[in-house]
Amino acid sequence: MTAIASADHPPKIVGTVWGLLILNTLGSAGAKTIIPLPRSLIQMVTMGALVAAFTLALAVNLRLRIRASAYLLLLTLLLVLSVISSANLESGFGALFRCARLALFVGTLWLLSRWWDGSMTFVRHHIRMYFAVLGSVAAGLAVSPGAALPDLYGGRLVGALWPLTPPQIGQYAAVIIGLTVLLVLGRRTDRTSAAVVIVPSLVLLALTHTRTATLGLFIGLALAIGSLILTSAAARRFFTWTVVCAVVAAVGFASALQTWFLRGQSKENFSNLTGRAKVWDALLAAPRSTSQELFGVGLGDKSFGGLPIDNSWLAVYNEQGLIGVTLVASIIVVLGGVALLRPPSLSRACAIFLISYCGIASYTEAGLGDASPYLLHLAVAASLLAAPAAVAPLSTPEVPRRRVPRWAQRSEVS
Repeated sequence: MTAIASADHPPKIVGTVWGLLILNTLGSAGAKTIIPLPRSLIQMVTMGALVAAFTLALAVNLRLRIRASAYLLLLTLLLVLSVISSANLESGFGALFRCARLALFVGTLWLLSRWWDGSMTFVRHHIRMYFAVLGSVAAGLAVSPGAALPDLYGGRLVGALWPLTPPQIGQYAAVIIGLTVLLVLGRRTDRTSAAVVIVPSLVLLALTHTRTATLGLFIGLALAIGSLILTSAAARRFFTWTVVCAVVAAVGFASALQTWFLRGQSKENFSNLTGRAKVWDALLAAPRSTSQELFGVGLGDKSFGGLPIDNSWLAVYNEQGLIGVTLVASIIVVLGGVALLRPPSLSRACAIFLISYCGIASYTEAGLGDASPYLLHLAVAASLLAAPAAVAPLSTPEVPRRRVPRWAQRSEVS
């Protein structure tokens, strides 16, 4: 008689840990809030969230059971490189603090890897937590529209309760919209629940006027749904209707779409990516030693000359050098390669969406080289691509038979 061992289901506290990681990556710089929050207080909250996340993850995984992951191995190598590049203090003592933060971040992901089994567990945590963040943005918009749509950001939506910038809000909205659409196509959620997430998130995304997030959403969804077309009738129908609606919108609302896309910018300002290209050119033209070329100057605030770099590859090149760029590129290539080798499935489609979104956003957003939402997106992709854990059968042990001597086997003759 045999029995099958029960799966190692993640405890509810894992969702809390994931929420704390998301809180840590929200950042402390952004728009002015309705109630002024000192940056030191925000940093205390975000760092406290990371320490709490690591502590809780350790508490539910005291035996340190982990799953091997190429993604986490490459992240660990990136952490080692960051410590090496930051040790000479070219970026100040803040670089070592950022290394400690990255160490806790990566350590927490290692502890959570025990429950990476290709299921939708972390996708659902991701959607719930970021939807809660967007709920705070919507609440700020309802309480104080003037603070949520300030002239300083050109009337784009910002966080009025927590200092969030338009690109951050656009990123969160685009990611949960894409994942929710895929869950609907995979019949893992009902349409009513999906509409509750998708409709308000679309409204917030439109109010942010974030072009990168919008392009990442549509291109990522196209690639993800394309991976399901051969095996899912729902994906084929959705893809067909999406193409039809896109053509109708392009023809009937071309002027309005162009106005939204340009955000009132001149063609010159649009061509140099809102001034980003000037910072990039200056960074690439700056003289560097061989050590700085290979290892970078250490973890910093992703800026150059006091201006944000807003490009993941150049930010990694500046802080972690060419070796760091190689490691980050390896992360994208390895995850993308594994996704392409997997058979068509909902898990694979969600992973393709997240990987492609991060790849697209990396051109105008920084974050692939340090603790950030982008690394959490890729962590979810890695959890989706992990093979299900092997389930060992439990067999009823057989009782060994007692050896009977030959003389005892003979029948007695009375």
